[in-house]
Formats: sequence, structure tokens, C-alpha cells
Amino acid sequence: MKIQTALISVSDKTDLNLIADFCKRNEIQVISTGGSFAKLQELGLVATPIEKITGNPESFDGRMKTISFQIGSGILFDRNLESHIQQAKDLNITAIDMVVCNLYPFEKVAKSTQDETKRIENIDIGGPTMIRAAAKNFDHVAVLSSPNQYQDFIANYENGSLDREYRKKLSLSAFKMTATYDQFIVESFLEEDTEHLSKPVLGEEKKLRYGENSHQRAQFV
Repeated sequence: MKIQTALISVSDKTDLNLIADFCKRNEIQVISTGGSFAKLQELGLVATPIEKITGNPESFDGRMKTISFQIGSGILFDRNLESHIQQAKDLNITAIDMVVCNLYPFEKVAKSTQDETKRIENIDIGGPTMIRAAAKNFDHVAVLSSPNQYQDFIANYENGSLDREYRKKLSLSAFKMTATYDQFIVESFLEEDTEHLSKPVLGEEKKLRYGENSHQRAQFV
């Protein structure tokens, strides 16, 4: 797999210099957003601001910047289907081969404040959309959802080992991360609701035949 275009949009900019150097070394074109774009410029990497791809400015205090037909299509179209390739050409869609993205720090903010407005503003929407799209299309797209993955990924790519199984592993990590993120949001909003705290947020409840006290109903989750 050869990476020609990458999309970089990160809240946690830890070790972003590794990705910047990797992109420069491998002549990868980069699309980026807001703070990530500014940081990449500081690191000496030439990048294209995402609004030049979407055709729309960053709006509503940053609530809208990555969600667009152009970005979603660039990540999701199937490179094995001639019909998809032709549609991408007809629609002037730029293929995105790598997505480097991590999310607004909702958990950190929720643990530090009871201010509901601050919590809500730190619920990431565009990030999970891009990550999940890339994870779904792992046959053609590599997704990095944590700075902890950068060094191993770079070594694999430059050793010619970015095979399907490795990309699938990255995909699974991405889905786990977004699932955990959503789970924490749900638990955060239910934390004062004792009626629901005893119930699972995800999965099905299973009734048990044994092990119950007469005044209680046991469940296996």
C-alpha cells in the first residue's frame, strides 16, 4: 500500500513531529485542520487547509470543519471498484489513504468539571466520523487513532509491512477507541441517575435462574 494523501486532525498533538517527518520523507500530501494545520506548519510541513477540499470555511466556533461530502467520499470510496474510481474522478474527489485523528478530551474535561456546557463542547463529532470511515475502509485506508501507534506504524510502512492484517488491527483499535469514547459520554450524563447506573449501557441483559435474593432480580451483562 502506498500512501499518497493523508488527513491529519488531532486534538492531542503528542509526537506529531513523527508524523510530519514521515510525511515529508515519503512525499505524502497532507490535508489538515485548524490547530493541527498550524502545528504542522511550525514543524515545517506544507499542508493543505481542509476548507480548500471541502469548499466551506470552518464555522460555528469549529463545530463544522471536517464533516463534508468531499472528505467522507475521499476516505470511503472503494478503490477496487471501477465505478467508484470513475465517480471519484467525475466528482473531483481526492483519495485519502491515511487518517491521523484523535478526539476532543471529553473524559478529561468531564472529570474536571460539572459544567454541562463545557462537557458538551468537548463531545467530538467530526473526529469519530473520520476515524470510523477510515476504519471501515481499512482495505484501502490506514487509520491512526493514538500517538502511541505512530512509531510502530512508521516502521511498518517504511519496511513494506503495511499489509491488510496490520491495517485491520489499526481498524479494530480505532473502533474500540470510539466505542469507549461514546461509552464514557453516556456514563457521564447518567452519573447522577441512580436508576440507570445499575443497568448496562451497552449489550443485552440476561436473566438468571439462580443466585437471586427474594427481593432482587439478578442479571448477567
